[in-house]
Amino acid sequence: MKNSPFPGFEATKSKGWLMAHKWLMLRRISQITIFALFLLGPVFGVWVVSGNLNSSLTLEILPLTDPYLLTQSLAAGHMQEATALTGGLIVVVVYFLLGGRTFCSWVCPVNLITDLAFWLRQRLGIRGASSLPRYTRYLLLVATLVLAFVTGSIAWELINPVSMFHRGVIFGTGFAWLILLAVFLFDLFVSRRGWCGHLCPVGAFYSLLGTHSMLRVRANAREKCDDCMDCYLVCPEQQVLRPVLNGRDKGIGPVIVSPNCTNCGRCIDVCSQDVFHFGLRFYNADPLGSDTNYLASHSSGV
Repeated sequence: MKNSPFPGFEATKSKGWLMAHKWLMLRRISQITIFALFLLGPVFGVWVVSGNLNSSLTLEILPLTDPYLLTQSLAAGHMQEATALTGGLIVVVVYFLLGGRTFCSWVCPVNLITDLAFWLRQRLGIRGASSLPRYTRYLLLVATLVLAFVTGSIAWELINPVSMFHRGVIFGTGFAWLILLAVFLFDLFVSRRGWCGHLCPVGAFYSLLGTHSMLRVRANAREKCDDCMDCYLVCPEQQVLRPVLNGRDKGIGPVIVSPNCTNCGRCIDVCSQDVFHFGLRFYNADPLGSDTNYLASHSSGV
C-alpha cells in the first residue's frame, strides 16, 4: 500500500492533472449546465427548459418527469396526464441504459454540496463517522411512498433537498437553505457521505432503476492493482469496489454490477494503473484467467 499525500497523487504525476480529474470535471460541467438551463427562463427569459428537475419541458417538445415524483403521486392517488407518464417513461429508459444512480453524480445539484462536505472533511482530517446502515435509504424510500399513500399528497417533496436546491436558488427560500445546510453539516461532521450514501431516498429509487443498466464501470486490468487504496478513498459507495478487485479467485467478474455504483468515474480518474474504465455489463467473466485482452476487445470503453 502506498502512502500518497492525497488520493490521485500518483495518477496526477503519471497522467497529468487534467486526465486525473477528467470525469470529475465532466460531471461538474454536466451538473452546472443542467441547472443553468433551468435558470435561463426565470432569470433571462430564455425558455430552453421550463419547469424543474421534477417535471420539465425542453424546447416545448420533450417532456421529462422524475419517475420518483411520479411514483409518489400515483401512491397518493393522483391521476396523471399522458404527458407526465410519457416523460416518466423517457427518464426510466435513459437511466435503465446509463445506470440509475448516474442521476446522483451527473445531474443532482445536491451532489455539489455533499462533495464539498467530503472534500472539507478530508482537508480538516475529520475521521469519526456514524454507523448508519446503507439500507436506511431504502427504508426511507418506502416511508415516503407510505406517507404519500396515507396523506394523499407528495409530502416528501416539501423537504426533499433536491427540490429545495432549485427553490432556494430561484426564489431564495430561507427554509430551503436551512435544509441544504443541514445536509452539508451532516456530511461534514456526522457521517462520511452520509446523505447520499445512507439516507437519500431519491438515490435509493434511482438505484432500483439501474439494477440491470448497460453502462458500467469495469476493472478489466484489475491484475495491475497495486493496492494504493485511492479508489476506495474517493468512491462514494466503497462497498461496490471490493468484489471486483478482490474476487477474481472467487470467480467474480470485473464488472461493477452493484446498482449503487454512481458511475461518477472517480475510480478511473485516480487510478495510476488504469485498472478501471467505462464499458458495458456484458462479458463479465474471466475466460481461462485472461480477462484483460478478451474483455478489452469485447467491451465498449468510453
